[in-house]
Amino acid sequence: MSKTFHAQILTPEGSLFDGDVEGVQVPGKSGNFLMLFNHAPIVSSLGVGRVIIKKPDNSETVYAVSGGFVEMNDNKMTMLAEKAEEASEIDVEEARKLRADAKERLKDVKNDREKAEKDLAIAENKLKIAQ
Repeated sequence: MSKTFHAQILTPEGSLFDGDVEGVQVPGKSGNFLMLFNHAPIVSSLGVGRVIIKKPDNSETVYAVSGGFVEMNDNKMTMLAEKAEEASEIDVEEARKLRADAKERLKDVKNDREKAEKDLAIAENKLKIAQ
């Protein structure tokens, strides 16, 4: 029997995942890292990237995440994500439109460049994960 721990992914819209897992890979601000059973306690901010949940049946579920925080303590992981979307539910056409819009805004120096760059990263992340 594999060693599992409890994981939750929460967003402002509600709970996306709540169950036992073998591992979770998350996009930390300083790079991706993997949490397994008996991981040391940690609190980390999240960047834009991919969350991969490995379930006890060896299946994986992938989410596109856009910022937030993750905590692991006593074999319980809680992720509070600003935005998160399961790969199978990403609207590829909408993500393409968001990417095109963000690229267009980056051309205009009057716009908020930081917001446009983040929007571009989010759109490109969704497109990469949806494929």
